[in-house]
Amino acid sequence: MSTLKALIKKEFLQIIRDPSSIIIAFVLPLISILIYMYGINLDTVKVTIGIKNDDANPEIATLVKSFGHSKYVNSIVYDNEKELEEGIVRSRLKGAVIIPNDFSTNLSRSKTAEVLIITDGSEVNTANYVQNYSMQIINQWLASSRYSNATKMPLVNPVVRTWYNQDLNSHYFILPGSVAITMTLIGILLTALVVAREWERGTMEALLTTPVRKIDLVLGKYIPYFCLGMLSVSFNVALCIAVFKIPFRGNLLILMFVSGLFLFTSSGIGLLISSKLKNQFLASQVSLGIGFLPALMLSGLMFPINSMPVFFQQLTRILPPRYYITFIESEFMAGTVWEIVIINSLFLTILGSILFAAVYKNTDMRLDK
Repeated sequence: MSTLKALIKKEFLQIIRDPSSIIIAFVLPLISILIYMYGINLDTVKVTIGIKNDDANPEIATLVKSFGHSKYVNSIVYDNEKELEEGIVRSRLKGAVIIPNDFSTNLSRSKTAEVLIITDGSEVNTANYVQNYSMQIINQWLASSRYSNATKMPLVNPVVRTWYNQDLNSHYFILPGSVAITMTLIGILLTALVVAREWERGTMEALLTTPVRKIDLVLGKYIPYFCLGMLSVSFNVALCIAVFKIPFRGNLLILMFVSGLFLFTSSGIGLLISSKLKNQFLASQVSLGIGFLPALMLSGLMFPINSMPVFFQQLTRILPPRYYITFIESEFMAGTVWEIVIINSLFLTILGSILFAAVYKNTDMRLDK
């Protein structure tokens, strides 16, 4: 019995002294709970819709105002249809409602009036929200308007046009987005183990006794995993296009270029973690907590960013996967949109350069020890 007590006491002391046990038992669950509680919202979301009214009847202007009064819709009125369509292409709008010039005339004659609803099929759930919210607002307006007094209740027939993903197949945006998750694992998780593995095996001390240059040491860690990541991207994109028949409307060279920038950035995060921690297990847990979990839950792949609280919406602005997922889904579904390419590339380049400088500086400090 005394032996058992001694063993139990020993293990409790080991748990207290080992920070990885505390991280697994408390820190990682806390991060997950906070993200699930405050960062993820499966309830009704507010979508941004463009409105274009071609009907000159002043009564129809009240319908346009009804969209602005809805708590589920953020409406933007357009006079130019080309600008409205451009808003969808550039992902500023999730959909659009176009009211034709004969809308009020058909209602007055108790005929079926048509209204055009355009949805962005790159996000299946949001596309359904756009269609359902639009018809709900129109029907509520119709019930309170003078047209509801007609002997035969007029009907509004929605003519729905779904861009990029006509069948609303969720695989069309989930599979390309999963490429970003795979690259996050390679860029952050694998590289997070690199330097920690060297310290555990004792090869880092031997390496530091050689006349190796600091820049060579840093690049020697970056380049192999960068090449591995690029091979993984090529493999996954080929699977999506050739095997799973996901439509690709973009440019492969641009896709590989931005993918390289994302790998450069995510590898910087992993190497920075690795250079701070000498324990592989601890490095892997930290990389999962600050890299993989946010990439999966807060990138917009699984849950719409606009449904998150404001704090988490702002937090996603510094997460590289958010920008890469936006880019790769656009590249697959809509083709090359230069505004998205330039903005996302610029962010990844700046963040990647900052992380590279941080890794270099930290490696410099290690070498001087």
